[in-house]
Amino acid sequence: MTIENAAPFFAWDVSSWLATFLVVAFLIVSIDQLFFNTGKGDDNSSKNKTGLGKFIYFVLFLRFNKSQKYENRPKVVQWSAEFFPVILLVFVLRGFIVEPFRIPSNSMMPTLLTGDFILVSKLDYGVSIPILNKKIIEFSKPKRGDVVVFRYPNYEKDSKYKGADFIKRVVGIPGDKIIYHSDRLRVNGEKVHYQDVGSYKGVESGIKMTGFKHKVELLEDASHDVLLDPNNDSRGVKATVPEGHYFVMGDNRSRSSDSRFWGFVPEEYIIGKAFGIWMHYDESLKFDRIGGFD
Repeated sequence: MTIENAAPFFAWDVSSWLATFLVVAFLIVSIDQLFFNTGKGDDNSSKNKTGLGKFIYFVLFLRFNKSQKYENRPKVVQWSAEFFPVILLVFVLRGFIVEPFRIPSNSMMPTLLTGDFILVSKLDYGVSIPILNKKIIEFSKPKRGDVVVFRYPNYEKDSKYKGADFIKRVVGIPGDKIIYHSDRLRVNGEKVHYQDVGSYKGVESGIKMTGFKHKVELLEDASHDVLLDPNNDSRGVKATVPEGHYFVMGDNRSRSSDSRFWGFVPEEYIIGKAFGIWMHYDESLKFDRIGGFD
């Protein structure tokens, strides 16, 4: 499956609601400043000039003039003006720089656990317009081994996954020939090598993975840990990655819904690159989870 069959990227999420608040708040304050909170001049031109000046001041500095008395203005005007700068800052940070996400499943074990709160860089691959995720400046392309967060393409148009964000590891870039068979990966005909770590011991929501084979997958310069079911090989696949798309897999190979099942990730659906854990809470807080990961 490719982008022609994907559901639209846009969905009502945190960024969408923040943007909606900003637009509404700006309109409320603007209308109040231009039409209701004018000066006390004797003629309309004086009033309009005063109101326009206050409006321009608010646009430039995102706050009311210190000399301006607005305690008697409607509460909705006060709240809109006071929260606008804060919400704008949050929107800019989330939309352009870094966005937090929570890991909801075991599909990226052992790298990421259920309950990890991660940070995703919005700038690694370029600058994109928030909400629409349209790239306007490109810095680089996703590489094999990158852990990326992306809007699920939802090729099957399942309402349960509308607007859902997934996290997986890139194992195939445009043009790559991918073969995954008997829990072994080949990229462009080359075998990817593995190193044994031992038997995995799961915790909390991942306790069922205790006894899984813990290995290091040596994918180019981006070696990373994977889990393999000792009793059953996970789903195999043979595919060529089309232009503008990526082949992704979860590190917990037998517990991951990924490109082997539903197809490729369009590049324009990639939100950013995951780079760190800032908190963990599943059944308990685990401060030792805080930090970077491969």
